[in-house]
Amino acid sequence: MPPYSFRVVARDGQSITASSGLGLTTDALSREDAPLDTMVIAGGPGVDAAAADPVLVDWILWTSAGVTAGIDLALVLVEEDLGREVALAVARYLVMFLKRPGGQAQFSTALSLQMADHEFGALHAWINERLDRDLLLPILADQAAMSEHSFSRHYREATGLTPARAVERLRVEQARRLLSESKIPIKRIALRCGFDSEETLRRSFLRLLAATPQEYRARFGSGPSVPS
Repeated sequence: MPPYSFRVVARDGQSITASSGLGLTTDALSREDAPLDTMVIAGGPGVDAAAADPVLVDWILWTSAGVTAGIDLALVLVEEDLGREVALAVARYLVMFLKRPGGQAQFSTALSLQMADHEFGALHAWINERLDRDLLLPILADQAAMSEHSFSRHYREATGLTPARAVERLRVEQARRLLSESKIPIKRIALRCGFDSEETLRRSFLRLLAATPQEYRARFGSGPSVPS
């Protein structure tokens, strides 16, 4: 049975048109004495008037500043209701940190490269099976059956990345999974993912995620130890 059942409600159940023009059909707001588990109030142009209502402000207690902060707040609610493991799973599905540091750069390599799957999908699968090996330009070009110059040009046009940057991101993505799902030492993760040292892994994490591997594991780590 799903842990939540959802209802969109408004005063008297009137239809609502969002500022984006999206129309919403709603149910009537429950009576004051009716049981209520969690109510999420969306922001918008009426927020200033709502903030000026002391009774409403006192009734809410928890608020967030904007859309992304609202996602952070929702993850906190999920963690309180269903536990850290479920909140982590939701955060991973949304491709974000459970507790996001300021200025955090978010990305998913799988998403950023999927636009090129029609041309380089097989190559990406081949790379992902060999991240611990040398993946220099001549090797990649040979696998793609292209000259180095032609491969570099076509690959960048298709993905927006150089082959070297794409390989780095795929290696970081694999390291992210190992950090969150295992307790393998970071030095061993670096070697398994094709980084020549723990420091190289650290520099890539800082550049792409604005967090060190240690910080990432502290936020996301939850899995049991796995064999090396």
